[in-house]
Amino acid sequence: MDLKDQLKNLFPDHVEVPDENLKEKESDVWMQDDPIICKYEKRKGKPVTILEGYTGATNDFKKLAKELKSKLSVGGSFKDDKIIIQGDYRDKIMSMLKDKGFNVKRVGG
Repeated sequence: MDLKDQLKNLFPDHVEVPDENLKEKESDVWMQDDPIICKYEKRKGKPVTILEGYTGATNDFKKLAKELKSKLSVGGSFKDDKIIIQGDYRDKIMSMLKDKGFNVKRVGG
């Protein structure tokens, strides 16, 4: 029995009204018109996926990097306004960014 069920038992006459202020945002980062560039490189023989071209705030791009790394369960870093993800995850990253509403462009290979 979760909290909503317990509250319904305590207050059976209460009608739940959706509040516009409590709606979840699809993305809390700034959307841009120019596409984010997603490219693949090999560094020291290891594959990496690089995202660059974001024109919003640096903190928003860092949040996006952290979210991508946690969803993909991989390592990576944020340096020089670029997100560097360990491994070749271009397809997964591009689909995740498109679901968030970003315009993504695949470069190379």
